[in-house]
Amino acid sequence: MHGLSVFLPAALCGILSFAGMAESHAETAYRPIPIDGFQDAIKHWNDRTGENTVQYYALHQVDKIADNLLQYQRESGGWPTNKHPLRIVSTEERAQAIENKSLSDASFDNRNIYPQIKYLSHAYLQTGETKYRDGALKGLRYTLDRQYANGGWAHSPDRTERAYYRHITIADEVMPGVLGFLREVAAGGPPFEYIDDDLREQAARAVSKGDELLLAMQVRIDGKPTGWAGQYHEKSLKPVKGRAYELPGILAWETVPVLQYLMSIDNPSPDTIAAIQGGIAWLQSVKLSGFRVERVDTARQRFDFHAADYDLVVVDDPQAKPIWARFYDLKTSEPFLANRNGKRVYQLSDVDIERRTGYSWYGYWPERLLQEEYPAWKQRFEL
Repeated sequence: MHGLSVFLPAALCGILSFAGMAESHAETAYRPIPIDGFQDAIKHWNDRTGENTVQYYALHQVDKIADNLLQYQRESGGWPTNKHPLRIVSTEERAQAIENKSLSDASFDNRNIYPQIKYLSHAYLQTGETKYRDGALKGLRYTLDRQYANGGWAHSPDRTERAYYRHITIADEVMPGVLGFLREVAAGGPPFEYIDDDLREQAARAVSKGDELLLAMQVRIDGKPTGWAGQYHEKSLKPVKGRAYELPGILAWETVPVLQYLMSIDNPSPDTIAAIQGGIAWLQSVKLSGFRVERVDTARQRFDFHAADYDLVVVDDPQAKPIWARFYDLKTSEPFLANRNGKRVYQLSDVDIERRTGYSWYGYWPERLLQEEYPAWKQRFEL
């Protein structure tokens, strides 16, 4: 999730695992490629598995990491979510990955697919290995081919077992992340200078359609632009729920990367400028005060998707800095929360502990945007 630093297990302290040190004597030490794009995948992998005995490749073992990415790439060109790119996998795991090549489980969720394409592009430029170029291009074509005619991207384009897999998705930076990536491809800067003109033009057209859709999906209340929902129906474009506890609403956290993306556009249209200003004004209007969320120690519990040795409680504090709820009502901008049963609640204490500790209901996500990034953007365009 954005705002989280990359969590690497103790085996990666000092960058090199034991296995990485042993192998590095006989291998080329490439320039490390940043793995920031995989922070969400790494966190989710660690949360779910809790493993602590596996060994990891060192960051300079670019070819090994790139081979890991290729082994998980599906025949479609996409990738499943939450695979740790640095793990040294067993022979059995490698064989299973080959068997899974034909699965239709690729997903843009959790900032997925475009980080793999970017890493493989860097790896190709360093190593000259055409398999990395081919994997990157296959992933790029997958991304372009899965764009809806209206300009959106689904959470998981080839999956149908859950309704929200098909919805146009803002959450976890699906739309803003993909669009930001394709804007880089279209520009042809590093590491995408090897991509031909035809694909770059396709990327530019995809960006144009996606930008138009982003502006159309901005939620309006009484005619005023606010923020963005997490998911939208792929045909009606109405805000819809994701998972059972992700009810339709205007989402503060998810609005931030949309605004950051729009602010990255070099020559914003008047409509884009208006969308940015409306989103900023809404974030300012829905900030909350008078309390903070505090972590308290508890006995460790293991849930399906994470473990927690703490709980979260709301503490009254008149001096607390502004905080934001994640979800706000589509008509009133009233903050709300929910449980896995799909029912709204209005107090953090009414959320079950599994969702209370396993989901971010309150946070400071807009803080830097409002205090630093937006003022700099206004100054840049003399607004």
